[in-house]
Amino acid sequence: MVAAASVVVAVGAATGMMSAVGDGGGSDRARPGVTASPRLEPLPAVPSPSPSATKSPAPQAGPSEVEKGKAEARPEPSASRTEKKRHTTPVPARLYRHPDSQVLDWVRANPDDPRRAVIESRIADRPAAVWFADHSPGSITSRVRAVASGGAAQGRTPVLVPYAIPDRDCGGHSQGGAPDLGAYDAWIDRFAAGLGTGEVIVILEPDSIAQSACLSAGQRADRFASLARAGRVLKEANPRARVYFDAGHSGWNTPAKQAGWLRQAGAASAVSSDGIFSNVSNFHGTADEIAYDRAVLDALGGPPGLGAVIDTSRNGAGAPADGEWCDPAGRKVGRAPTLSTGEAGIDGYLWVKLPGESDGCKGTPGTFTPSYAYDLAR
Repeated sequence: MVAAASVVVAVGAATGMMSAVGDGGGSDRARPGVTASPRLEPLPAVPSPSPSATKSPAPQAGPSEVEKGKAEARPEPSASRTEKKRHTTPVPARLYRHPDSQVLDWVRANPDDPRRAVIESRIADRPAAVWFADHSPGSITSRVRAVASGGAAQGRTPVLVPYAIPDRDCGGHSQGGAPDLGAYDAWIDRFAAGLGTGEVIVILEPDSIAQSACLSAGQRADRFASLARAGRVLKEANPRARVYFDAGHSGWNTPAKQAGWLRQAGAASAVSSDGIFSNVSNFHGTADEIAYDRAVLDALGGPPGLGAVIDTSRNGAGAPADGEWCDPAGRKVGRAPTLSTGEAGIDGYLWVKLPGESDGCKGTPGTFTPSYAYDLAR
């Protein structure tokens, strides 16, 4: 899609490494979406297997991205941002791999499949996000706690994605969420209660800011107030939580426009925010996202500790030139997840969408498709 967006197609489950959409009983799995401007990223080295952990509630399928914004010019990053001294709370260098996911289920069930070794080493063994994409207040605290405690037990940092904002996806493929903002605020309170006291990263509501043009001015102001509150609640519940706000991606809104909305949503306040995230479920090259995120952070202002995290799960070949967003051919996995990027202002490369979980063209939306995963990984 030359008109750019993040594509998150929620199908009653969540996205990332393990999403958590569902039926109220809850489970947690993960996956994500796309846009244009190819750039080749090196294929990550084959990792050593991640240790398994006690099983947490099984995840469900999550979002995939759908056309949302119009591609706009990307300004060059301003030098001032990269020169600022950053003061951030140290985070363990290792990210958490949840022991349950659709890709792990497939690997375990298909020991003799010739694609298994590649998929296992280049996708299944990577740490990825856990999505919570359903409004199930009765179970959300225990499900979040299971993931947070699993990471703490291994001394690793889990990545959690709350994805239940009302009017999610403007009624598109990933529509859903809480019935209203009051219910959402209560859901966030319960989400926060499960965060524990260890290091966690929270990717707060993909597309909730970048895609907010579909709302009236009043609705947008109400949503932004609720997001700012969510950031405060999450950080008050666990001061070691790092909360990142939606910056869309480099092919969507201009940095100035996105920064203005982010500021209204509390992303420039240290009591709510640790910075921004970009490229969730999309395909834009890492270099493009770094430049864009730095420009957004410069325009945003706020304390010097604010940084950015980038979804690199499927951006190894950049975004397709034709703007295709649904399982486009020729894409590759991107840089391996890490919290040590070597780039000023860039706090991490994360796999927010789990590669191989379909956007809906190579398989049912949100389901693991081995042929697609193999093409991405090889």
